Amino acid sequence: MQEKVNCQFEQIGIIKTPYQDNAPYQPIDTDEGEFCIMINPQYVDGLNELKKFHYIYVIYYAHLTNRKIKMMVQPPWTGGKKVGVFASRSPVRPNSIGLSIVRIKNIIKNKIYTSGLDVFDGTPLLDIKPYIKDLDNKSDANYGWIKEMDDMEHLSLHIKGIPHDY
Repeated sequence: MQEKVNCQFEQIGIIKTPYQDNAPYQPIDTDEGEFCIMINPQYVDGLNELKKFHYIYVIYYAHLTNRKIKMMVQPPWTGGKKVGVFASRSPVRPNSIGLSIVRIKNIIKNKIYTSGLDVFDGTPLLDIKPYIKDLDNKSDANYGWIKEMDDMEHLSLHIKGIPHDY
């Protein structure tokens, strides 16, 4: 067993979204409203050349997560199936770190305008990384345990964050 290391992160900005009380489970590319990542002034030079990419990873601190951490979770769209937290996209995790992939619409000074983000307004930003086509697109990726669920078509709507009638 390795020695425990004290980890600390520096907030590099803030995420602005229209979501105050309720946010989608996944980013929705066509979601309406203004989605903006505001970078703190000392990190603005780090945005140089980022505009040449179409997508970015947004890494954030899910600061409003206040439920008790469990190692077994029931994703809301699975009809009660339990899976390990590390086999899920649950925001309730040992470390409340979130990850979203969004489209860059524009970058003006310290503001990155994006497609829909699945976070609450005021979420602390931890990092940004470019999404690189051949590096980040894994052609043999699969659905894992999700493929075993009934009504895969309906579940894929939840997975993709597409609004629909139940």
